[in-house]
Amino acid sequence: MKSLLYRFIEDRSGATAIEYGIMAALIVTALISGATVLGEALNNSMSNTANRVKDSM
Repeated sequence: MKSLLYRFIEDRSGATAIEYGIMAALIVTALISGATVLGEALNNSMSNTANRVKDSM
């Protein structure tokens, strides 16, 4: 039983998988944040353009 516990403690493959999971979660969070900011900026730009066209008529 002790040897099984020592092998479990020394096994690093689980830690690597967790690290990759954390990195993937951070990348996805950054992509979602960037898409949200870009979408809001594009929406504001289109609204301003629509208002200028409407006002010029």
